[in-house]
Amino acid sequence: MKTKELRDLTEQELVQKEKTLKEDLFKQNLQRYGARVDKPHMFSLIKKDIARIRTILTEKKREK
Repeated sequence: MKTKELRDLTEQELVQKEKTLKEDLFKQNLQRYGARVDKPHMFSLIKKDIARIRTILTEKKREK
């Protein structure tokens, strides 16, 4: 997801998005250890998206 798109979201939407990404990462990890992963590049993409969301949440908290 693009940073510009994330900045347009509210804090609650960002928190919800982070939760869904963490669930996706958990599912990917289960697949990684249980069977062959179809898209191994998704691990790094999901982790980067979570980091972007956390950064934007921190910036929004500091603005207040």
